[in-house]
Amino acid sequence: MNYYNTKSGILPGADYKRVYKNAWRVFSRIKKQTKRKPYIRSAYFDKEKVFFDYFWQHLMQKPPKERMRRLRFFKAAIELIHNIRTKPNTILIRSQKNIRLHRFTGQTKSGEIFFVQIKEHIVKKSKQFMSVFPEK
Repeated sequence: MNYYNTKSGILPGADYKRVYKNAWRVFSRIKKQTKRKPYIRSAYFDKEKVFFDYFWQHLMQKPPKERMRRLRFFKAAIELIHNIRTKPNTILIRSQKNIRLHRFTGQTKSGEIFFVQIKEHIVKKSKQFMSVFPEK
């Protein structure tokens, strides 16, 4: 399997509040770099912007234990989106013909494998960071 090795590991914390606090600290740094909607530039998409509009909404739909499990990989996911150049698994959604889902695979410094999903609107030419989740 082709995956990106990140230099960062999982976010520290034994409970949801601590992990959320650490993830929000990482997100706040990104937020401070722009006046409007927070985004990061992706190497795979030729330095186009990837926005966070759907990520926090999608995350809050999950139960707290699952949120913590996903948020632990937030910093590694940001690094992956920013630096990855390898081709992802791309899925075209048949019900919505103008949407593609790109799933990138990464590995943390400690060897844990995770996936990052980005939703691309073909007509609008916008990309949204949807989700990050571990392999298991």
